[in-house]
Amino acid sequence: MKNRILICTFLALLSGFFGGYVGGQITLSLHNQKCQNQPWGWKQMCGAWTTPGAIWQGSTTGLWTGTILGAFVGGLVTKRNG
Repeated sequence: MKNRILICTFLALLSGFFGGYVGGQITLSLHNQKCQNQPWGWKQMCGAWTTPGAIWQGSTTGLWTGTILGAFVGGLVTKRNG
């Protein structure tokens, strides 16, 4: 029982951190596409303006989603038959 809890917790945390990283990168990429058709100086300012919010939004969403999915998978992996 104790090993099951440890495995589920580890998988949830690992997938949560991974999901946070990937979510932040994807959201940053999508937000930076909005800045691509700006002149050079405005493009830099637009990128600097949108980067913190995009990383925060994507990381938070990815962290929650990854943690929930990781806990679910951990529960399936450690499920007892019978």
